[in-house]
Parts: sequence; structure tokens; C-alpha cells
Amino acid sequence: MNKKKPLKLDQIKDFLFSRGLTVIKKKKIIFLNKDLRSLYLTILCSIGIIMFSFVLPVILEFKNNTILASKEIENNSKSNFEKVLDGEALQKSSEIDEGLNLKNLFDDVFKFDDLPSDTVRLSASTIEQLFKETDYNLKDVRKTKLVKPVRLSLLPNEMKMIESTEKRKNLFIQIILPLIIEENNRIKLNRKKLFSILNKNHNSNAEKKWLNEKFKQYGVLNKDLSTLKVRMDTVPVSLAIAQAAKETGWGTSRFALEGNALFGQWTWSGEGIKPADADHNATHKVMKFKILKSSIRAYQRNLNTHSGYKEFRMARAALRDNRRNLDGLILATYLNKYAETGTEYVKIIKQIIKQNNLTDFDKV
Repeated sequence: MNKKKPLKLDQIKDFLFSRGLTVIKKKKIIFLNKDLRSLYLTILCSIGIIMFSFVLPVILEFKNNTILASKEIENNSKSNFEKVLDGEALQKSSEIDEGLNLKNLFDDVFKFDDLPSDTVRLSASTIEQLFKETDYNLKDVRKTKLVKPVRLSLLPNEMKMIESTEKRKNLFIQIILPLIIEENNRIKLNRKKLFSILNKNHNSNAEKKWLNEKFKQYGVLNKDLSTLKVRMDTVPVSLAIAQAAKETGWGTSRFALEGNALFGQWTWSGEGIKPADADHNATHKVMKFKILKSSIRAYQRNLNTHSGYKEFRMARAALRDNRRNLDGLILATYLNKYAETGTEYVKIIKQIIKQNNLTDFDKV
């Protein structure tokens, strides 16, 4: 009996193919299916991540707005005012102006760093000519209490070469005076808005949002309105000019000319200029700024928030409560912690104010 030869695989394939059928290896199908599943899974995950990254900020923003809309920022301003009218004495809380949140403190100062670098440094002679053509002189300012809205971003490099001390001082004051007043006016407008909000029992969503921004800007903890009221205030022009004059040698220091640093503020992180006489192990630098205006804003924010100047702020608030003008000579007394020399520093600042009649500019 003859045994039939087993059919080869190729013969079976040919036979099935002639009848319109195809043979595919099972392993290949398994691997192919696995690859397709992995591909589909990867695509779905990618789509999910992309959707999540777009949707999450919208959800968070909606959540914040919902919380903001539902939460009332209460204040006792109106009830306190009524108590005063009734002759009741108000107790001042020891917790006012306590604590500091540094997270967003100088955000609006650092924003100046993002400005285009197209600032031109004018020469001293060009600036003097500009002031002459615009009839801007300190004699008229002292008399009229009005200042020209001249905004210069940099000091002239020739400050050191101006031989006349009086001429150098006048030029320095003329440059920084409008900038100081502009920053004070910005604070005054914010303070006016704050008092408008304080006179209400409830606030709108826009007012709540504005308040939350100011709480961050002034490092206020627990959304304390009393602390915000104390911190959000101006610095006397005479005091600001005197401190800038002392810290920069009337605009001649390396820190002022290279880093637009008018007030000698220190930094332990970020950009700065290392003092030439600093100890070898010293890690601090003098903060540098892109323009003079940002230096002035940082200085005001420093006085308005740092724990070392709480007495300064309390004294300023007392002057406000007694309906007295902010006096640079009085408030200078409370800046003994501004420099390592302490009370000696205060004496020098007061001397600069008196010798140069800087209080003439406090009402400009």
C-alpha cells in the first residue's frame, strides 16, 4: 500500500489561493494587534493630556472666580466710623502690619525688566538743555508746587564731572523729582480706591479681585484690610530725595550709574552689583534695575512692607489719623534700621533735608 506524500505548506497555500482564500500566520496577527492597540493607546493618552492642559486652567479660573464671587470681604469701617461719632474709643490691634508674604511682593517692579532695551542715556548737557527748553527749574517748582512731567530713565554718565556741587545737586533733583511724584501719585490713586471700598459693607467681584492683587503686592497676610491701609501709603518726597542723595552721592555712585540703584537696596539672589569694599565672604549685592523708576518703586515697596520699617509706617499712620501732612523730618526718625550706622544715618538724612530745603517739595 502506497503512502500518500504529505502536502507541503506552499501547495496548501496555492490551493487555497486558487479559491480566493489567504493564509496568515497567527503570531503575526497577534503582534500586529498588539502594535495597533499600543498606537491607539498612545494617541488617546496624547489627546487626553492635550485636552487636560487646555481645560485645567479654564476650570481653575472658573473655580477661583466662583470662590471670589461667593466670598465676602467684610470690613468694619462704617461701624467704626459710627463708634467714633458716638465718642467711643477704638482699640488698635497689635496684629496690624504683622507678617509678610514675599511671593508676589516685587512682581510689578520686575516687570520693568521685560521692557525693550531701547533706553537712551542722555548726556548732562542734553538734559540741561531739555530742562531749559521746557522751562523746568527748581525755583519755579518750589514756588508753584508744580513739576514738569519729565521722565528720564537713566542718569547721565557725566554726573561726577560736574564740578559745581550746587549744579550737580539741582540736576539730580530735577531728574528724580518727577519720578518720585509719579510713583506717589500712583499710590494715592490706589489709596483713594481702597478707601472707597472700605466705605462699603460688601464689595463687587471686580473690587475683590483688585483687593486680592493689592494684598499680594503689599505682602498682606490673611487679607487684613487694616494692614493694607497702613502699608499702602506714600513716602514724603523730601525723605526720598535725601535718601537717594545719601546712597548715591547725589547720583555719582557706581551703583546709580551702572545699575540705576538710587537707594542701595541689598539682594542675596538675582542680579546685582557687588560692592568693591565688601568682605570676601559677603554674599549680598546691591540690587540693579533697568530704569530709575523701578528703583523708586522698589524703595517705596521696601519701606511699605519690611518689618524693619514698621515704626515708620505706624508713625505715618498716626500723622494721617491726626490729619497732619506727612513730614519727611519727622518720619526720618524711624529709619534708624535702614543703614548699619543707625541713628547716625538718621542725623545725616535730616541734615540733607534741612540744608537743601527739601521739604519744599513735599507738597509738589
